[in-house]
Amino acid sequence: MIEKNYQPADIEGRMSVVWEDARAFRAGRPDRRDAEPFTIVIPPPNVTGSLHMGHALNNTLQDILCRFERMRGRDVLWQPGTDHAGIATQMVVERQLMERQQPGRRDMGRAKFIERVWQWKDESGGVIVNQLRRLGASCDWSRERFTMDEGLSRAVVKVFVELHRDGLIYKDKRLVNWDTKLLTAISDLEVQQVEVKGHLWYLRYPLEGKSFNPEDTAGFIVVATTRPETMLGDTAVAVHPDDERYRHLIGKQVILPLVGRRIPIVADDYSDPDKGSGAVKVTPAHDFNDFEIGRRHGLPQINVLDQEGCLALVGNEDYLRGLPEGSDEFAKEMHGVDRFAARKQIVTRLQDFGFLERIEPNTHMVPHGDRSGTIIEPYLTDQWYVDAKTLAQPAIAAVRSGRTSFVPQNWEKTYFEWMENIQPWCISRQLWWGHQIPAWYGPDGRVFVAETEEEAVSNALGYYVEQEVITAEQGREMALDRNKRAGFITRDEDVLDTWFSSALWPFSTLGWPADTPEVKRYYPTDVLVTGFDIIFFWVARMMMMGLHFMKEAPFSTVYIHRLVRDEKGAKMSKSKGNVIDPLGVIDEYGADALRFALARGAAQGHDIKLSSQHVETNRNFATKLWNACRFAEMNDCVMPEGFDPAQAKETLNRWIAHETARAARDVTGALQAYRFNDAANVLYRFVWNVYCDWYLELGKPMLLGEESAAKTETRATVAWARDEILKLLHPFMPFITEELWEVTARRDTLLALTAWSRKADALTAGQLAMMSAQAVNEPLMPPLAIAFDVENFADEAAEAEIGWVVDLVTAIRSVRAEMNIAPSILTALVLAGVSAETRERVPRWSDVIKRMARLSDISFAERAPEGAVQLLVRGEIAALPLKGVIDLAAEKTRLDKEITKADADIKRVDAKLTNEKFLANAPDEIVEEEKEKREAAVARKQKILEALERLKHAS
Repeated sequence: MIEKNYQPADIEGRMSVVWEDARAFRAGRPDRRDAEPFTIVIPPPNVTGSLHMGHALNNTLQDILCRFERMRGRDVLWQPGTDHAGIATQMVVERQLMERQQPGRRDMGRAKFIERVWQWKDESGGVIVNQLRRLGASCDWSRERFTMDEGLSRAVVKVFVELHRDGLIYKDKRLVNWDTKLLTAISDLEVQQVEVKGHLWYLRYPLEGKSFNPEDTAGFIVVATTRPETMLGDTAVAVHPDDERYRHLIGKQVILPLVGRRIPIVADDYSDPDKGSGAVKVTPAHDFNDFEIGRRHGLPQINVLDQEGCLALVGNEDYLRGLPEGSDEFAKEMHGVDRFAARKQIVTRLQDFGFLERIEPNTHMVPHGDRSGTIIEPYLTDQWYVDAKTLAQPAIAAVRSGRTSFVPQNWEKTYFEWMENIQPWCISRQLWWGHQIPAWYGPDGRVFVAETEEEAVSNALGYYVEQEVITAEQGREMALDRNKRAGFITRDEDVLDTWFSSALWPFSTLGWPADTPEVKRYYPTDVLVTGFDIIFFWVARMMMMGLHFMKEAPFSTVYIHRLVRDEKGAKMSKSKGNVIDPLGVIDEYGADALRFALARGAAQGHDIKLSSQHVETNRNFATKLWNACRFAEMNDCVMPEGFDPAQAKETLNRWIAHETARAARDVTGALQAYRFNDAANVLYRFVWNVYCDWYLELGKPMLLGEESAAKTETRATVAWARDEILKLLHPFMPFITEELWEVTARRDTLLALTAWSRKADALTAGQLAMMSAQAVNEPLMPPLAIAFDVENFADEAAEAEIGWVVDLVTAIRSVRAEMNIAPSILTALVLAGVSAETRERVPRWSDVIKRMARLSDISFAERAPEGAVQLLVRGEIAALPLKGVIDLAAEKTRLDKEITKADADIKRVDAKLTNEKFLANAPDEIVEEEKEKREAAVARKQKILEALERLKHAS
């Protein structure tokens, strides 16, 4: 029996246990042995992570697809797992050590520290997995993987070694995003651009061969910079080749102030004549754009900073080379000074010597580390790189040919832009937690890359014996005794970028490089559901690795969803205080309400605006469903064995079968096209409006009347339609639907494993044969239930009749609301010039229409009477004589005022939206809010105009 009140907290934990005990989400179930596989890999959340609203959206959409395809008979593998999250995890453990006043990472040593991280992972990691279970994620949790477990680590090493062997991984000296606090290179995704109010310094660089005089503009060139401290590493000044002001100086040299280094003036298109002075200092070792300018012009790269962001000048041969005598004194004085303190000192000196022309305020974007919060330094260092350009070519071709497609398709343009301009991928990180790079170095720096230390040592010792660096006897001793080779052969201390192991996720999680049955069955996967912000960092790299190692793209479809924002459209952030905690929402409203709210808002290409009110609305929807099922139960609505709604006699029952079939077709089509919001909103309207508000209301006279064949049929049809609703809603709201299915259907079959339909494209002949039998080897697993082929049913005659009743009552209610007619006032209805079919319907539905539309009488006439408001219902005139019921003139005056108010609202918004200053300065969410105000005002005006038009006919 259904409980009186819907309490999601009482349901969700219980249903999770039911699914777990039945092993409902296991891939490779015996009853699906012959089924077509359907595979999704979860974007592995950080092991340090906690569920946020982006996770909730992403996993809700994946779960909808998995539950949908599981009910359609597919062998579903939703592969779960977590990412080791190098920087994040290392920081968590280091912070824990500090808080507990225990020895730090470097005091412990690498081996002990890594052991401590694994201990933390076992004790505290993976909290997010339990949170995903609370959301209802139907992953095959028995296959959960971790990017640093033994199998995945083996895959990582094999990929690195093979790519290195093929020349696609190499070591190079390039600029990286350097975190001076964490002392490691970081990816672009870990860099946040922060708007900073800074300055633009205009510096005078003296021309070679001319005596410097600040008053003589012919003796120097002015460069503008936001980072005067890096001038110590300048190796050129760049001007635009078409800039008439500087064309005569191209090829000449300037003397670098304070340093004395002679550097050339080069012509380069990067210089913008309209920005600053039009001339820019070029520091290839400390700016990404300057690095490329330096490569184009063959400029030296002079790194003047150390890893902690302090000036490193003493002993810096690149810096000291070619400087005049006495320059080492300046180097000694500035050596070791922090970059920002150095900035102040250098600016002061420039000013003292007349090299500073002026300072202007300048608001610009400055890169910060998202974990450390420190300003990121473009830093020249030796790192390991992947030749991404070569690997990108097959990945580009796969999307161009349509083997992999993006939904929405416009994201393909973004993908191509990134891939066609791809740079070498820096894969090394100066951390301890992660996959240590499988590279070993000899005493001369020679690199030996191998899958195991034994293989690397063997190759290295063999090489050095052959080169007569060591004797054969020494080689044998070193091979046997680690202590004897210590310091002779050392392993690279760096670890791999977290995205490197994540790039292998679609096939490494299936057991690759072993030739496992899972790899053969579940690769390639079907669809990837992910956010737009990691198309390049993860999607593109999975494409590259999948095509290179598996010779097939890892997925045929990439569905890209947008952000979840607050109700005003602002991005959620802790600083704004507008973050909505999904776990708090689940506690208050239930997981189903949150899931349905997210699904209803997930329109392709649009961000989702979410508030607690939106979730509450969908909690109310769940309550409506709950109460409808209780109503059915209280009225003994049970579907008898073998009931076929297609054989129903009552028009009302054939109508709900027709509407249910239409909803099923619409939901199926929308889900197949990844239109989650369309599918969810179809269900919302069908359940709330069609089933609850109309079918149950129209059926009450029969359900509450005397026993009859019509009552028996209606009871059965109410139960049948309810069951179909539970099936259609299950992918979206799994907990409440499974609970209601268990209580009301009274079958042994789990709803999660019940068939969506019997359409040929959903089930194979083998599956159909197994539907009525229990799987022999899995006694805990229920059979796949047979479903009425609801999607192919239609009854246009029933729709015409009941649809007319619904449309007529709806139209009358709308007019009564527009005209402010009190519910206590009954009005007459005149059907003017209607067809014989309509005349024949009225007696059957007269009592219902009068009750629901608040009518005193229904009559027929050839034409609408004077003073009547005319409605067009399915092409025929329905007239409401309102003269004497309301003051038509006063109503017209009221509506005229409403029109004036709507026009004023539209004009006020238009004034903002046509104001270029407003559009340039207002946040995106404010602009979007104004657009929505305008749309609402225009819609309101249109309704008022329609009401005025009806009044015009009535007067």
